[in-house]
Amino acid sequence: MESGKQLTGTLTLAVFSAVLGSLQFGYSLGVVNAPQKVIEQHYGRSLGVLPEEPLLLSENSTEKQEVHPSVVMYWSLSVSIFSIGGMVSSFLVGFIGDLRGRVKGMLMVNVLAVIAGLLMVTAKMWKPHVMVIAGRCVMGFYCGLSSGLVPMYIGEIAPIAYRGALGTLHQLATVTGILLSQVLGLEFLLGNDYYWPLLLGLSGAPAVLQSLLLPLCPESPRYLYIKRGMVEEAKKSLHRLKGEYDPSADLEEMRREKEEVEKEAQVSIAVLVRSSLYRQQLFVALMMHFSQQLSGINAILYYSTAIFEKAGVTQPVYATIGVGVLNTVFTMVSVALVDRTGRRTLTLIGLGGMCICAVSMTVGLVYLSVYSWMSYVSMSAIFLFVCFFEIGPGPIPWFIVAELFSQGPRPAALALAGCTNWTSNFIIGMTFPSLQALCGSYVFILFAVLLFGFTVFTYLRVPETKGKTFEEIAAVFKKGRKQTPGTRKTGTGTGTSTELEQLKTDSQA
Repeated sequence: MESGKQLTGTLTLAVFSAVLGSLQFGYSLGVVNAPQKVIEQHYGRSLGVLPEEPLLLSENSTEKQEVHPSVVMYWSLSVSIFSIGGMVSSFLVGFIGDLRGRVKGMLMVNVLAVIAGLLMVTAKMWKPHVMVIAGRCVMGFYCGLSSGLVPMYIGEIAPIAYRGALGTLHQLATVTGILLSQVLGLEFLLGNDYYWPLLLGLSGAPAVLQSLLLPLCPESPRYLYIKRGMVEEAKKSLHRLKGEYDPSADLEEMRREKEEVEKEAQVSIAVLVRSSLYRQQLFVALMMHFSQQLSGINAILYYSTAIFEKAGVTQPVYATIGVGVLNTVFTMVSVALVDRTGRRTLTLIGLGGMCICAVSMTVGLVYLSVYSWMSYVSMSAIFLFVCFFEIGPGPIPWFIVAELFSQGPRPAALALAGCTNWTSNFIIGMTFPSLQALCGSYVFILFAVLLFGFTVFTYLRVPETKGKTFEEIAAVFKKGRKQTPGTRKTGTGTGTSTELEQLKTDSQA
C-alpha cells in the first residue's frame, strides 16, 4: 500500500522533535526523588521550623531526622500536584490538537514548560515551597497535554510498517528522561543544597530545543486532509515525510476516512463515553492504560530505594539508577520487536512475566530474614519486573489508542486514556505507602492478582493492530460485519446506516 522511502530525514526530525516532550515528561516524573531531603530542609527554613544553617546530610547518612508535619504536607503536595495538573489538562488534548494542528499545539504548550522551569530554577529567590509547588503544577499541566499530543502526532505521521517502533519512542524518551534525572540528581552533581533549583528547573530545557525544531517539521497529513480539508497541503506534507512517491493510496484512504467523519456527529468526550459504536475500542484502550499503571511499576519506581534497602542493598541509590538503565535498554528492545512480534504478543509476554516476578519478589521479601540469599531473589525479581514492563505494557498503551480509533474520535479517546493513566498514577502514588504498611512484604501479591487479570483480559479482548490500516483496525470491532483487508462496503447498506443512526442517537442522549 505504501511505496517510496519510508524513513526520511524529515520524518526522523519530526519524530525526534516530538519526543523531546516525552523526554521532558520523564525527567519531570523522576526529578523530585533524589533531592527530597535537601529540598525539605529549604522548606523547613522557609516555614521557620528549621534553623537557617543547612543540616549536613549525605546520601550515605544513617542519621534519622524528624520532619515537621508542615514540611511533610508541602512536600507531598509538591509531588502530587504534578499528577493533578496532568489529570486536568489531559482532557484538553483533543481541543489543543485540533485548534491549530498537532505541531502548533505542541509549540503552544511549550510556553507552560518554560514558565514551570523558570519558577523552579528561581525557587530560592522567594518561598521555595510556593515556587516549587507552582512550578510542578504548571509542569504537570504541560505534561498532561504533551503525553497526549506526542503519540497523536507520531501515530498520524508514521508509515504503517514502522508505526509501532516510532510510537514506542514516546516511552523510550520518557524512561531516558527518568534515567537522566536520576543521574543528575546524585549529590555530587546537582542533587545538593546549592544546585537543586537548577536540577528542577532543567525539566523545562527540552521545551526550548523543541521550540526551535518544531517549525521545521511538517504538519500531520491526516490532520490537514481530514480535519481541515487541505488536500494539496496534505500531499506536500506526505512528500516531505516519505520522499518522492505516489501518494494516491494514502490520499484515497484519508478521503474515505474523511467521508466517514463528515457523516458522523461531532465525537466529543461525552459522546464517546455514551456511544455504543466505540464502546469496545474505548474499553480496550482504558484497560490497557489501567494495566500499565496498576501493574505496580510506579510502586517500584517511586519506592525502589526503600525496597532495595529492605532487600539488603548497601548502596540503594545506585541500584535505583540500575533500574533506570534497564528501563531504557528494554524499551529499545521493544522498539526493535514491536513491528515484528506485534503489540498483543509483547503485551501478553510483559504482563505474564511481571505477574511471575511480583510473586517471586514477595517470596524473596518474606523469607529474607530466614535465608540471606533471598535478597538476590528479590533484586532479580525487581530488575526482571522492569524488563518485562518495558517490553510491552510500558510503551504500547501510549500509541495503541491512536491505532484503535479513527480520526473523528481519536482526540477524545486519547484525552480519556490520558486522564485514566494520570489518575491511576496518582492513586498508586498516594495509596502504596499505606498498602505497604498494611500488607508488609505481601504487598506485591495484590499487584500479582491484578496482573493476572490484565493478562487474561489482553488474551481475550485485545486485537493485534500490527500492519493494519486505521480502517482495518476499526473493522475488527464492528459487530456482525466480517470485512477482509482491502475490501470495503459502500456505506449504503443497512449496517453502515444503522451505525450512523446509533451515533446520532448517542450524541443526542
